[in-house]
Amino acid sequence: MLSSSSSKLKLSFDTVFYYVTDMDASIAFYRDTLGLPMVSHDYVARFDLDGVLIELVRLPPGSVVPGSGNARLCFSVANLQETLEELHARGIATSEIKNKKGGKLAFFRDPDDNELCLWEYAEPEGAQETVQSALLHG
Repeated sequence: MLSSSSSKLKLSFDTVFYYVTDMDASIAFYRDTLGLPMVSHDYVARFDLDGVLIELVRLPPGSVVPGSGNARLCFSVANLQETLEELHARGIATSEIKNKKGGKLAFFRDPDDNELCLWEYAEPEGAQETVQSALLHG
């Protein structure tokens, strides 16, 4: 086993993906309801969100999703209340706004019941500060 000080893995970010049961309904939700730009569609549907690739992968019938299912996509928004109002106008149910340290959040679900999160930073520079803090202390 290699110690962390003797070598470093050379990793780069690739994608975030969700298994879905109904590809057409999921594409309509992510592309049409949420407005994510779809960049390709073959056996998976790919969306680009600010340089992050989000993939929808069809779960074969009878299959079980591996893992604990505790991951979620979290979208940063400038105004959480306005975003929730827009989602409600599009027929999407959401949680109430919850105040947290550093901002506020709310949740909603996609057609496969995957939980999605909306986050509004308390300070406009919140995301950059979080990354800088992690780099300095990580």
